[in-house]
Amino acid sequence: MKTSARNQFEGRVTALKTGAVNDEVEITTAQGVKIVAIVTHESAVGLGLALGKAAVALVKAPSVIVVTDGGGVRFSARNNLAGTVARVQAGAVNAEVVIDVPGGVSVAAIVTQDSADRLGLAVGKPATALFKASSVIVGVPA
Repeated sequence: MKTSARNQFEGRVTALKTGAVNDEVEITTAQGVKIVAIVTHESAVGLGLALGKAAVALVKAPSVIVVTDGGGVRFSARNNLAGTVARVQAGAVNAEVVIDVPGGVSVAAIVTQDSADRLGLAVGKPATALFKASSVIVGVPA
């Protein structure tokens, strides 16, 4: 599958909570990374989502928030992937940050260059990628 989404997490549906309007879907990659998505119930039915079904979670890089020191703060974002900064591509306005997460998974984020500087983002620095479950797009093999 080719998409413009920088973050593609292939795995299987490992949890599914059905609601009247929205469903909560958990997709677990082969590396054990869990991604939670919120999709409409109609979409879940249309995709045939069920436990064990192959699925991919897509997250666009601008939807990812980077945190370097949570300071004990809890976040409402369901997806929190802690790792290490692997790459920072500086730009005039924005920077691309890639965080390597244990298990061989990487997460790309687009943040303002000002934020990258303020956070002191650099290769080897611990960082966490946060994104809301409602920012995840779910796809299944055709």
